Amino acid sequence: MLNWVSRFSIFCFLDNHQYQMEPHSVECLLAVGTKRKFTSQQGNTLQSLQSFIEEKKSWLFGHLSYDLKNELEQLSSDHTDHLEFPDVFFFEPQIIIRLTENEMMIEVDKDAENIFREIMATTAVVNLQSQKRELNIRPRVSKEEYTGIIQKLKSHILRGDCYEINYCQEFYDDNAIIDPVKVYENLSRISPNPFSALYKLEDKFLICASPERYLKKQGNKILSQPIKGTSSRFLSDENKDELSKKELFKSEKDRSENVMVVDLVRNDLSRVCKEGTVRVDELYGIYSFPQVHQMISTVSGELKDNISFTEIIRATFPMGSMTGAPKKRVMELIEKYEMTKRGIFSGALGYIDPKGDLPTGQAGFDFNVVIRSIMYNSGKKYLSFQAGSGITFYSDAEKEYEECLLKAEAMKAALIYMT
Repeated sequence: MLNWVSRFSIFCFLDNHQYQMEPHSVECLLAVGTKRKFTSQQGNTLQSLQSFIEEKKSWLFGHLSYDLKNELEQLSSDHTDHLEFPDVFFFEPQIIIRLTENEMMIEVDKDAENIFREIMATTAVVNLQSQKRELNIRPRVSKEEYTGIIQKLKSHILRGDCYEINYCQEFYDDNAIIDPVKVYENLSRISPNPFSALYKLEDKFLICASPERYLKKQGNKILSQPIKGTSSRFLSDENKDELSKKELFKSEKDRSENVMVVDLVRNDLSRVCKEGTVRVDELYGIYSFPQVHQMISTVSGELKDNISFTEIIRATFPMGSMTGAPKKRVMELIEKYEMTKRGIFSGALGYIDPKGDLPTGQAGFDFNVVIRSIMYNSGKKYLSFQAGSGITFYSDAEKEYEECLLKAEAMKAALIYMT
């Protein structure tokens, strides 16, 4: 199916790899082609996006870039944008394909049977010949520079500028040729995650293995599942793996980071939810993924009547797990100390379903957090992935650096072509 869809200039494939992360959505969704589309507009993007959503009740797929923050707050982004994803992009697809374990549903105006035949006639083998040169992936900052920046961030925390800040570093190759479908296949084999995606926007690709949900709306209920807290997996040693899991659960540093972001999410959701309905459904939940154990909490609330999609985004974006607290000040510090424009990284990718919750007829939506992802601009041959961690006063720069490398492992491995 992915070989078949790669001929289109725009598509979005969302795959939860059979994780039953509650609340569970559809297993796989593929949106193909464009009936209509929306892209960022200078100064009034969210207002224009809301008009686009209301213009017609339809499925919409797309993304919100981290740099949408510049419209939400008086902020700017001055770093070079090597990848060139728009700040916001949504499209109404011509074709929607839904997969379960034993069923394929093709939603299209006509010729569904012909589309099925085309897919089945397409090879299931990914062509390995597109790898023309060896990749030269390198960090944007050295370990010494990274350590120095962490010390400066801790000085800001000591001065009271912020409590916690998510600092990220970039790994890149500015002369890369890859096959995005093959890399996605590799990444899915190495690190299947519940909010994975392969997204193509002309010559720009997002190859995503995210474990984190940003927001899901179902009926009049909304929930967020922020991640803060990471420990290593030891798949060949069950006792060591279990110990790593227990140590994460007991870690005072990880608990303090997690509860900080939970408070931030509660505050954000309270702006769009009915008074007294915002609650923490789960605190310090430990979930295991192929590379890491993660500490995940769940926060939910009951939306106020007639709250629009863009009002919800305005109140909650960017997500607190990728900024820190207080949100505006840490975004200023992120801009000052990071070396790369984040763009789609630490933004959100997902869909708006016009029927959402069938009994009420209210539109629903589900969006991930764009982390553990490879971004690629095939026109510029620029490939990038970023990894970060939450910095508090108690952070050890060496350990934070190791955490970044741990998070980057799966992306690096996926870029080594398998024969």
